[in-house]
Amino acid sequence: MSTDTDTDTDTGTGSGTGTATDDTGTRTRTGAPRRRRRGAERRPRFAIAVTAVFFALLYLPVGVVVLFSFNSQKSLTVLDGVSLRWYEALLHDEVLLDSLGMSLRVSLVAMAGSLVLGVALALGLVRSRSRLGSFAGLIMLVPLITPEIVTGVAAMLLFKGLGITLSTTTVMLAEITFSISYVTVILRSRIAALNPEVEEAAMDLGATRGQALRLVTLPALLPSILASAVLIFALVFDDFVLAYFTTGVDPQPLSVRIYSAIRFGVQPTINAVGTLMLVGSIGLIVLALAIPRLFGRKGGLDLLSGK
Repeated sequence: MSTDTDTDTDTGTGSGTGTATDDTGTRTRTGAPRRRRRGAERRPRFAIAVTAVFFALLYLPVGVVVLFSFNSQKSLTVLDGVSLRWYEALLHDEVLLDSLGMSLRVSLVAMAGSLVLGVALALGLVRSRSRLGSFAGLIMLVPLITPEIVTGVAAMLLFKGLGITLSTTTVMLAEITFSISYVTVILRSRIAALNPEVEEAAMDLGATRGQALRLVTLPALLPSILASAVLIFALVFDDFVLAYFTTGVDPQPLSVRIYSAIRFGVQPTINAVGTLMLVGSIGLIVLALAIPRLFGRKGGLDLLSGK
């Protein structure tokens, strides 16, 4: 009399599936069809091609600007040698240097003003338990999704209605108002992640609420505050739409001055300015994303996404 043993062999089918016998003699399926596995492992070639075309259309014009900023001739179509001629010309252009100085002043003031107001607003929104606080939190997201041209026209009409002459001050006020939302959104997620018992423990040890905020809460928020500061500086320095509608005649922010200059033809000096602005903006944004990492905290992209 014979008994069943573990001598069963795998049997295949046309679809690529099979069965096997385990230690108990039970027949089990060995895997998914090969065709399905191969199909799942294939790379989405169409998606890769579309992505490549997208980045090419996005960055090739920028690359052309950078390339021709080192052109030795005053040509915007033919590259004839490499030179720093136009960067030297930029250093002797008083109009562009005045606009650069104004953009730096506006960016610094907007950064400081939006940080002070944004930190206070973020603290209030997180710690507010009323419906009004929740509604205010939703209102803070409106500037982020509103077209900037709408904000620029609204700011211009407001200043005109109040009889305020457009100048450097109006640009600063408009940029501060527009930047508060960014600071609030970044800091609100960080404040919500803080343990409130730490601040309460400081007050139990004799600290006032203001001292607990200054000595405990703000140092914990320092990486996010620094990242927000750098990000706001980069955004305001490159901003054109809001500055265009709220600036006066002279001096003008650098972005507006460049726009005024290219209406009469692009000069090689503009390519040099654009290249320097690009390098500076990239450096500031990278710094904004790296600062929280240096402190062992979440990066700027994680803070924006709330992860």
